[in-house]
Amino acid sequence: MKDKDDNIIYVGKAISLKRRVTSYFRKTNKTERIKKMVSLIDHFEYIVVDNEAEALILECNLIKKNRPKFNVLLKDDKTYPYIKIDLKSDFPNVIITRRLINDGSKYFGPYANPGAAKEMVNFIKQKYKIRQCRNFKSTTRACLNYHIKRCMAPCIGLISKEEYRKQINEIIDLLDGKIDKIVKELDMQMEEASKKQEYEKAAELRDRKFSIIKVSEKQKVSNINEKAIDVIGIAKSDIQVCIEIFFVRGSKMIGREHYFFPELKDMEDSEILSGFIKQYYLDNPNIPNKIMLQEELEDKTVLEDWLSKEADKKVELKNPKKGEKLRFVEMAENNAKVTLENKEKDKNEILLELKEVLNLEKLPHKIETYDISNISGEFTVAAMCVLQDGVIKKNLSRRFKIKTVYGQDDPRCTNEVITRRLKHSIENPKGGFGELPDVIFADGGITQIRAIKEAIKSYNLTIPVYGMVKNDKHRTRALIDEERREIEISENLKNLITLFQDTVHDTAITYHRKLRDKAVTKSDLDEIEGIGPAKKQALLKKFGSLEKIKQANIDELMQVKGINEDLAKKILKL
Repeated sequence: MKDKDDNIIYVGKAISLKRRVTSYFRKTNKTERIKKMVSLIDHFEYIVVDNEAEALILECNLIKKNRPKFNVLLKDDKTYPYIKIDLKSDFPNVIITRRLINDGSKYFGPYANPGAAKEMVNFIKQKYKIRQCRNFKSTTRACLNYHIKRCMAPCIGLISKEEYRKQINEIIDLLDGKIDKIVKELDMQMEEASKKQEYEKAAELRDRKFSIIKVSEKQKVSNINEKAIDVIGIAKSDIQVCIEIFFVRGSKMIGREHYFFPELKDMEDSEILSGFIKQYYLDNPNIPNKIMLQEELEDKTVLEDWLSKEADKKVELKNPKKGEKLRFVEMAENNAKVTLENKEKDKNEILLELKEVLNLEKLPHKIETYDISNISGEFTVAAMCVLQDGVIKKNLSRRFKIKTVYGQDDPRCTNEVITRRLKHSIENPKGGFGELPDVIFADGGITQIRAIKEAIKSYNLTIPVYGMVKNDKHRTRALIDEERREIEISENLKNLITLFQDTVHDTAITYHRKLRDKAVTKSDLDEIEGIGPAKKQALLKKFGSLEKIKQANIDELMQVKGINEDLAKKILKL
């Protein structure tokens, strides 16, 4: 489905296209989301494929590429860490990464708690003598880690590839939750070392065994005897949806994570979960043997076939009705509910605190802040960021080029931007800027506050304005009012406002650099018709500078791809 600007707003699949599309245009039983989507539809495009599996894969890929606003979108401001083992290396390392790429490495996770991933990697590097260096290379001298017995120094050949790989295989089993296998192997190695009277080695193996057992006991949450399962729970509020996933490997909980989806509360749980599963497991190297959830999905069979093909093993979607497995699904659902309640509780507490400390008449649902960026008055820009219901909404950020102020004058620039921003909402309340803010935070002191108040007064509006004051470490230490009175706020609120202040600053700086870099890269070549960015880049790559391009002859210029005789003559006229 596309809007009048040819933007994709929804991607779906159906065996009967007529029946599916017609369902959206019925006069009754339409949710607010469907009503809004239908009102924006201008035209349709469709693609015919051979079977349901192909349709599902195409649907997943189109949603991932185009991010249609009315599909279930797996978007979250967190990037979860994974533990990565580069199996292509002769002597693999164990590291934490937030980039999940198809490079032949083994990935474990994701870990919703970065501290848990770090703790596990630290444990591995304490108990296994694998290399600590990021970039491995052979050398004649071992580093300090060898001398403190934290590495077997493969760099100077003190351990073979085969012996080193045995350690890596044991680490993989540990991360996979195969504790019984590891313990059995360690017992055999301990017995062998004792027979050889290698008592120091045996003691080292014993300590490793007890440490691994201790770690595994902390993780054990169930007696479910499954190789690998993911358990998915869902909870809804009036504002958003939360999906919680438990990762269980070898009866051990090895991690969990959650995602929030606003504006989906009127969708069926099965539809939300189906959309989530498609996106979450697309290109995911850690697809389990079973995915357990409460809801029976309409496209269950197609999803199972697709997941099995992706994972190169049989994958099942299960809806347990009794026993331990049902208890586990209910636990995921309850956790999703608690996670959702806690997030909304945190947001409400922040709004209530702001209302109280700022002595406002109502909860500040929408707060805006602004920042100016320039270098000696050149390429002056501004940024606006929005804190809505206690959450920084990056999609509501806006950027401005300063039009009426020349030179370095931040208060006047701030006044111009606020004036333009207020005008947008007054003239078009349903436009891109939305409703007027309940409060404005000035990035600075009394001069910025006064500049903003002056702009507000010119429209006869009453919007409270407060300044954000930083300490020596560039963190927000307090808010101030127009009388320069400092307002004490809690540590949680300080952290949020610091992030808010940093976000608007980064947005302004990024936009300023973009304009500056664009101006720097402009040249006389831009004035020649027929020379676009690709040819310009090819010319600069070959000759190094505009001056050297001008000194070249026609034959030399024509050696560059895309430059014919006519263009070469135009270049020589520069």
